[in-house]
Amino acid sequence: MKTSTRTPDRARIERPVVVVPTYNERENIGRLIPQILAQDPRLSVLVVDDNSPDGTADVVRRLPDFGGRVHLLLRERKEGLGPAYRAGFQWVLANTDHDAIFEMDADFSHDPAALPQFLREIAVCDLVVGSRYLRGITVVNWPLSRLILSVGANIYAQKITGLPIKDCTGGFKCFRRAVLEAIPLGRIGSDGYSFQIEMNYHVWKRGYRIKEIPIMFVDRQVGQSKMSRRIIWEAAWKVWFLRLKKL
Repeated sequence: MKTSTRTPDRARIERPVVVVPTYNERENIGRLIPQILAQDPRLSVLVVDDNSPDGTADVVRRLPDFGGRVHLLLRERKEGLGPAYRAGFQWVLANTDHDAIFEMDADFSHDPAALPQFLREIAVCDLVVGSRYLRGITVVNWPLSRLILSVGANIYAQKITGLPIKDCTGGFKCFRRAVLEAIPLGRIGSDGYSFQIEMNYHVWKRGYRIKEIPIMFVDRQVGQSKMSRRIIWEAAWKVWFLRLKKL
C-alpha cells in the first residue's frame, strides 16, 4: 500500500536509529539490543526509559555498545508510550544527525530481523509502516478478544479519519528525519493507539509517501502488557478530533 504526493530524497540512509521506549523491560532489553545492532552496522539504539523500578536502565548501561551505538534517555516517571516516543524523537532531532528514526517495542513483539526490509523501503519512502493486517492477519498468540479489539480499532480509525493505512495503530515503523521535523511533536499528547493514529495522520495530511509492509507480530512472552482502558477510550475520541480537524 502506498500513498504519495512528495518524492523523497533517494540518497542512501546512513544513520538510522531505533527508538525503544521501556518500562520494566529488564528481562527483554538486554537481549533485544544486540539483536537490533546485528541487523545492520549503520543501526544505533536510543532507549527511552521511564525510570523503571526493575533496573531496566542499569541493564542498558552495562551493554558493551553503551555510549557508542547505544544511548539512554532516562525520564523521571512513567508517562506512557506516546510521551516516551515524543521525547525520544525530540532528543534525536536536537542532539544527533540520524536520518531515519524507527519506533519499536521492547518486548520482542516486533522482530529485529525485519529491520533490513524497513531500511530498504525507507530509502524511497517517507514513512514505512509494519502492518499486521496487510496480507490477512499476521498476529501470533493474542487472545481472540484482543484481536477483535485491534482489528475493530483499525477499521474504525480508517473510516472516520480517511487514513489509507490498514494498520493505523501499529507501532513498528520508520520515519525519515525530515518527516518528524515537519510534525509539531510538542502538540501531540496522545498515548498508545491514538499516538500511532495521530502520527500517521500528520504524515498523510502533509502529503508524504507512506508504504506498508507485512510483519509478523508475536505477543510478548515476558513482562506485562501496557494496554489499558484509558488508552482504548483515548483512541476512540481522538479519531473524531482528527476528523473535525480535517473538516
